[in-house]
Amino acid sequence: MAKDLDWGNIGFEYRKTDKRYVSNYKDGKWDDGVLTTDNKVIISEDAGVLHYAQECFEGLKAYTTKEGHIVIFRPDLNAERMYNTAKRLEMPSFPKDRFVEAVKQVVEANIDWVPPYGSGATLYIRPVMFATGEVIGVKPADEYQFRIFATPVGPYYKGGAKPIAIKISDFDRAAPRGTGHIKAGLNYAMSLHANVTAHAEGFAENLYLDPATRTKVEEAGGANIIFVDKDGNLVIPKSDSILPSVTRRSIAYVAQHYLHLKVTEREVLFSEVPHFAEAGLCGTAAVISPIGLINDHGKEITFSNGMEKAGPVISKLYQTLTDIQMGNIEAPEGWIYRIK
Repeated sequence: MAKDLDWGNIGFEYRKTDKRYVSNYKDGKWDDGVLTTDNKVIISEDAGVLHYAQECFEGLKAYTTKEGHIVIFRPDLNAERMYNTAKRLEMPSFPKDRFVEAVKQVVEANIDWVPPYGSGATLYIRPVMFATGEVIGVKPADEYQFRIFATPVGPYYKGGAKPIAIKISDFDRAAPRGTGHIKAGLNYAMSLHANVTAHAEGFAENLYLDPATRTKVEEAGGANIIFVDKDGNLVIPKSDSILPSVTRRSIAYVAQHYLHLKVTEREVLFSEVPHFAEAGLCGTAAVISPIGLINDHGKEITFSNGMEKAGPVISKLYQTLTDIQMGNIEAPEGWIYRIK
């Protein structure tokens, strides 16, 4: 039976649901994996994750469509990204087909926690992998755990798709030739101080510049950034330090094939930003958050839409992508995995 929650008013926070998937890596192989009710993790004080940050994670969502189906959105891309992240961190990659199957199992086991269509809420799915093996020297561990849990969430930013204000960070998100392109917990740990500082100053997020020259746009701490030029076309910053966002890649496809916009992925100089008409942050949690202004050490860069509403192109991109996810518009082949 569906859970009796005030779906329209839940926050973006953890709630323990019924089941989660757990698989352990030992003696050079992953075990078969199980669904369990136990949400606790017990590890040695010498576990590799505690000392050398061998950890990575993913984030994706399950939705209820207009027809009442429960679906997940492009889990194969999350599987691919986690597979590549694990390799970069010298962790044993979890097989991509098993990843997708485990996601399906978790959603099926927590079907009563999937919010209803039109509520604005979704079932957030969090795969995570970490080193459990004991390791005191600086080297990879030899045992790991892969888990997937799910929790119902409301919008990441309160107020939904209203414009946000962000600031240019004085910190670097990633090192040149470092780990900015993988979804590892260590990258997010580095952003926490900058995030707390930005929030204390009244901003929703930071915008990071490239660490080598600090002249090019990279991304925000928890999302990629996109721009719309004066001609209404999409411009996406390109860098080896940017996380390959599933949402950003989906937006690029939607812009080109559904809205028939010109899409350009290239290096974007920060000096160009004042000349763009619209901007937005994109990621799994928020989908797209329109940007109203960027504060550059007291100097405000504002966009045509201001702080009252999203611009026309960002609005159309958001509406089209969410309509695809919710089943209101036919999705490209392979994007939607139906659970029920």
